Amino acid sequence: MDVQQTRYSAQEISALARQIDRPIVLVGMMGVGKSSVGKRLASILDCPFVDADDEIERSAQMPIPEIFETYGEDYFRDGERRVIARLMAENEGCIVIATGGGAFVNAQTRALILEKAVTIWLDSDVDTLVERTARKDNRPLLQNGDPREILTRLRETRQPFYAQAPIHIVSGQGPHVQTINKVLQELTQWL
Repeated sequence: MDVQQTRYSAQEISALARQIDRPIVLVGMMGVGKSSVGKRLASILDCPFVDADDEIERSAQMPIPEIFETYGEDYFRDGERRVIARLMAENEGCIVIATGGGAFVNAQTRALILEKAVTIWLDSDVDTLVERTARKDNRPLLQNGDPREILTRLRETRQPFYAQAPIHIVSGQGPHVQTINKVLQELTQWL
């Protein structure tokens, strides 16, 4: 996606990017589009993109489903917290970081992100989440039960945490450019 597909000019986006003095961290449920939107947003703003899940796998030298299976969710969440803290410490300027769906639920991780980043909650309805998460089979929390029921429960449980993010964007079934335009608009207002 390039600047021409957004409703913002190259000059407007360049001016916005110059104002960003901290990481942009995307939080929200699995399947909401944090990685897809994050990559496109970083490209438009001409800044780096990091997927925290990829960094966790790199640090642990094993895939996330294997971490869950071998060590359990608590171990994974602790590693996730440390990786996100490292990413935040290493990148103080414009960078877009996509977090895992449960990262923002951790009180320490949430406090760090809220203090040191522009935090954006990407939100979506359960139908969209079910459709998007069905595309991959690497979601440990969806392996044991009905994905719709699990996603509904997780969304309800996590919503109060996500709601602490100062920017809330609803990501629907439409093309990602619609979500990107909403993000750019909210970033412009927030900064």
